[in-house]
Amino acid sequence: MGWKHAFDDAMRKLKTIEGQLARLDRLDDPTVGLTALHGELAQSRLKLLEKVEGGVTGLREENREIRRRQDRMISDLNETRGELRELLDTLPLLAEPKRAAGKPGEDAQPHLEETVQTPGPEDEARPPVSSDTDSQGGTMENTECQPRQETESEGQDLALKNAIEAAYQGTGTLAGQPSAATPQAPAQDPRVAHGVLLLKAAGVASAELIAHRDTWEWLAALAVDHNHFRTPPSVEDIKEGRIQTVLSGRSLIALLIELWNTRSNATPLQGDWALAMTTYNRIAAELTDLTGQGETIRIVLDDGLPHDAND
Repeated sequence: MGWKHAFDDAMRKLKTIEGQLARLDRLDDPTVGLTALHGELAQSRLKLLEKVEGGVTGLREENREIRRRQDRMISDLNETRGELRELLDTLPLLAEPKRAAGKPGEDAQPHLEETVQTPGPEDEARPPVSSDTDSQGGTMENTECQPRQETESEGQDLALKNAIEAAYQGTGTLAGQPSAATPQAPAQDPRVAHGVLLLKAAGVASAELIAHRDTWEWLAALAVDHNHFRTPPSVEDIKEGRIQTVLSGRSLIALLIELWNTRSNATPLQGDWALAMTTYNRIAAELTDLTGQGETIRIVLDDGLPHDAND
């Protein structure tokens, strides 16, 4: 009877093995097998990629917005610092007239008390002198001087404009313009050279700028408050911390004006002065060499970066 028991155990094992093999056969089923599993994995991967790309895009937008706010904050801080400097420079000037006005008042009071006397017959015979005459005369002199100053200022501005236009057109001094009213020669007057650069920048459609991100943030903060500056739509990050962007001719004018003012007003041998001088000279070099042959204006603020063969 032992062999029957062994036979029953063997049959049970065979049935168990047969059930396991039947489950393995389902792997070839396209609905529940390896093919279906591969499809589910592919769909999951695509969904994950979409979510990752969406998150990265959102982070990029937030990062750009943060940079814009940072540029505005830096600009506001620079403006506030300039106002504080002007206020500090003005306070001593306001204090000196008050001191000067206080001292004569103190000395004049006893002096007037000493000079006041009882009017005599000779004093009564004298006609009274009106103090309004002096004040009216002073007012007339002031009103005469003011138009003269305005006329001289307008004449100087017109002469400067004519000199800039003549230098831009390459005609030198305009015909019929008196030499006394004309400012210095274009080669000697830096304002004329600056005006010529502004006119050339006005004719530029776009200019490529390559610089480090720190330098670009300083330039953007410097010109962001100018009414002709427009923030570029995109600032591309390139290797080693550099950025590449494109400025319009209008933004280039605003940048030149702010760089001109900064290098004129900044303290020598300081960071703002060095950055303004270098950037202004690089832009001036590109605008000076324009030939009108459709070449790309490429302003590079990186002496370690090789220039193109066309430059």
